[in-house]
Amino acid sequence: MLNKLINFYQNFTGGLRRRWLRGTVIIALAGILFAVVMFGLVIYNLYYATVRSGLESKARTATDFFATHVVRSYEDFYDSAFRYAESFREADRIEMQFVNRDGSIMISTSAMAAGTSPGTPDVVTAFETGRISSWVGRTPVTRERIMATSAPMVFADGEMIGVMRYVTSLRLVDRQVWLNILVVIAVGLVVLTMVLILNLIFIRFVITPVTEITVMSKRIADGSYGVQITNTYRDEIGDMVESINEMSLKIAQTEKIQAEFISSISHELRTPLTAIEGWGETLIYNEDLDDDSKRGIDIMHKEAKRLTNMVEELLEFTKMQDGRFTLSIEEHIDIAAELEDAIFMFRELLHQDEPGFDYINDMEEAVYIPGDPNRLKQVFFNIFDNALKYGRAGKQIEVYIGVIDDSIVIKIRDFGPGVPEDEIDNLKMKFYKGSNSKERGHGIGLAVCEEIVKYHGGSLELSNVKSGGFLVKIALPLTETHDEQK
Repeated sequence: MLNKLINFYQNFTGGLRRRWLRGTVIIALAGILFAVVMFGLVIYNLYYATVRSGLESKARTATDFFATHVVRSYEDFYDSAFRYAESFREADRIEMQFVNRDGSIMISTSAMAAGTSPGTPDVVTAFETGRISSWVGRTPVTRERIMATSAPMVFADGEMIGVMRYVTSLRLVDRQVWLNILVVIAVGLVVLTMVLILNLIFIRFVITPVTEITVMSKRIADGSYGVQITNTYRDEIGDMVESINEMSLKIAQTEKIQAEFISSISHELRTPLTAIEGWGETLIYNEDLDDDSKRGIDIMHKEAKRLTNMVEELLEFTKMQDGRFTLSIEEHIDIAAELEDAIFMFRELLHQDEPGFDYINDMEEAVYIPGDPNRLKQVFFNIFDNALKYGRAGKQIEVYIGVIDDSIVIKIRDFGPGVPEDEIDNLKMKFYKGSNSKERGHGIGLAVCEEIVKYHGGSLELSNVKSGGFLVKIALPLTETHDEQK
């Protein structure tokens, strides 16, 4: 339950910060982009519509004036158009052109345009429909963006004699449009910055406290039961802190009660078990007993001895839990020799040839480290016993010792079916037994082993072997004190 809570907190504090910032930035950025695009379209249409409306108004006014008051004949039209062009006051920003029925420019306020043929859609449409037409595009020669408006010119009898065309550059208009868009982009960046600042403030006052709570909760999950989180909050976070503190206290109380119960029961069991084991060992040598009685007493003796070992492990475990566990450290122990003695003693205790040990010593010379030889042998015995119980087929155990990097590494492998991958991390938890385990035991052997190895400054790792079997790897810190230094 507590581990699930820790995982939730870790996902919340690690993922939520990123998701929150990413989500808000994406939403804000999308909103700003949408606003910029919409504003750009509005400004573009507004400015272009204004220019188009102005050009069309000028063209309509001029053509109406020519049709009503000026045009009587073609010669009259040409003379009037020439004078109109000469007096055109907006030639600095608008080019006025008179296009004849053949589509060629007869007269223009720009001398360079005279005699050319625009051939743009606005001229063609004006001739075809007899209505004012506008067009936006690039000139074929300079590739400058322009807007052109063409209005048909007709005699009083309705005959079309040409087109009056107004042309203006869109360079200044486009510049103004882009200036407005850049202003909106700048405003959008300011808004985005404010959104980020507000979110960072939110993270500081909401997510950061959750991160701190996660760190403390992980300490509780790792075994620091009873530790309390300082509660300075008066909101939902404060309620969560109170719940975690209450849970921590209850777990600590439960652990204390459990440890006291185990210690009390273990002490109560040790005395009668010692008596049973002693009398069993005495009776087994009684010459007056028949074979069946001796076999029964032998079984009783072995089971009493097994229970005694379990009780001793439980007592050791309770000492570790309440801080009474100690080591008898010797400055220089030959770790390889201790491992070899453990292998020999383990086989002698079983009074049988099995298991078969494949022992590999990969160290060129004796290496001495500080440690408690009896505690280390306890670790080796426990792992050998597990390998024997769970190795099953062949009852073969492979043992390796060598120096890797700055550590003495001991690998103990069986050739059994291994352990489900999702259960490996739980094997070192106290009282945990695998789902497929049918062997007798209390599930604290590896927990005790890990604590002993940790007291020596080392580590204990568990893993399946790809080719089959299960591997226990012990790494102890290397102290280079060799034979001549002993």
